[in-house]
Amino acid sequence: MKKNILNKTIVAGLFTVLLFIFSCNDNFVKISPEYSIDSENYFNSPDDYYMALVASYDMLQATYANVILGEIASENTLCGGESPTDVIGWQQVDQMIHTSTNSNLKDIWNWMFAGVQRTNYFMEFKDKLEFDGKEQMIGEVRFLRAYYNFELVKWFGPIPLKMDKRFNLGDETSIPRSPVADVYAEIEKDLIYAAGVLPVTQAETGRATKGAAQALLGKVYLYQEKFAESANVLEQLIMDGNYTLVSDYNSIFENEGENGPESVFEIQYTDAEGAGFGCLQCSEGNVAVGFSGVRGYTGPLFSPGFSFDVPVQDAIDQFEPGDHRKAVTILDIVSWADSTGATYTTGNEHTGYFNRKYLPRKRSENAQNDLNLTNPNNYRAIRYSDVLLMAAEANNRGNISDAKAQEYLNLVRRRAFGDLNHDVTLTGDALTDAIYHERRVELMGEGIHFFDLVRTGQAANVIPGFTAGKNELFPIPKEEIDFSAGNWKQNPNYN
Repeated sequence: MKKNILNKTIVAGLFTVLLFIFSCNDNFVKISPEYSIDSENYFNSPDDYYMALVASYDMLQATYANVILGEIASENTLCGGESPTDVIGWQQVDQMIHTSTNSNLKDIWNWMFAGVQRTNYFMEFKDKLEFDGKEQMIGEVRFLRAYYNFELVKWFGPIPLKMDKRFNLGDETSIPRSPVADVYAEIEKDLIYAAGVLPVTQAETGRATKGAAQALLGKVYLYQEKFAESANVLEQLIMDGNYTLVSDYNSIFENEGENGPESVFEIQYTDAEGAGFGCLQCSEGNVAVGFSGVRGYTGPLFSPGFSFDVPVQDAIDQFEPGDHRKAVTILDIVSWADSTGATYTTGNEHTGYFNRKYLPRKRSENAQNDLNLTNPNNYRAIRYSDVLLMAAEANNRGNISDAKAQEYLNLVRRRAFGDLNHDVTLTGDALTDAIYHERRVELMGEGIHFFDLVRTGQAANVIPGFTAGKNELFPIPKEEIDFSAGNWKQNPNYN
């Protein structure tokens, strides 16, 4: 069902960002009228706060770009596409030759700061009106702000911070880029607050929960190598028993598996609203899915796409014999065509493999005629298996308990192989390597592996073209550096 929210441009995105609030995700809110407001004279009823909350959620849909480009940046895939110049910014990231004029990296900067701006708009006026349920709304807003800021700090390192106030034009010349430690400190505060006030379950699908805040907090601690803190919060989440691994790995990524018992936080998408290449972030669908689809495809189960993000043989070779995840993660198009009669064409850097988890499935009768851009495939942003593997890593690398690390790791492996014969009994550094390997195969295709490599210091050894001391971060968009009038310096070794 289509849900409408504010159709209002909010004042002052971060410097070059135009904030606009478009239709929200499915299963979240029912609000019909579209009207303009004066942002300074808003927040006069609980419904106003609710609509501003929905607007804060809305930018999650733009994180499709973070997912597909994060995967392309790793050694799991090649960029692909129609030609070597198709979406040139993605091609450059794939080759690690991107610069500060890369428009696709600028999109991530702009869209994530748009999310921050919307959450700060809510927080700026949080005390204007008192009503039942406001504390939970604030918890959701602070979770979302943490989510957007975490994306920004992962991609760009030090970022400007402004808490509970919107950025204004001119701030770029006076507000510094805060050190990464300071950014993480604010993210931690937001998530600790959120975990304290959010419910275990929500009445509306897609809204943040206590478990989502705990899981993201555990990840934030892990990225900082605060292993004891990470293990503590993740084990609380595990012991609460609100999530479980589903027995059928394949079911997770089909429509009927959305928002299932393994989903800790899931970004909602729909195919009920069209989009175009001129405004991809306006889509209510998962744009990355269409971009990942098989070029020229006709046949069962899937819809065609643009053949980006194509897995390489080394990624396929990571799966051990008997691992059921391989057939779910990777579509071998030759074998599939031979067995089903499907036909397809090939594109740039064709490997014969596709990211099956997020391939476009056959579309509903209500889908828009938009070149397959509004795919309804939800993004499983935090899965319970990720929680288990993070807890395993924190216990192992923090020298807390290799026994617990083995336990959590083996829960994931038992689901993958369907038996107890593949349990890991390693300890120490060998166990660390086993956890890293398991994260790669369990989460392949989900946009996580590149950042795992960076945070663990492995990227320069495995990603072709990766330069240590440079490519751990992506460049700040050149326009932002120019507008700051010398206030901000570019990330190391970028022009």
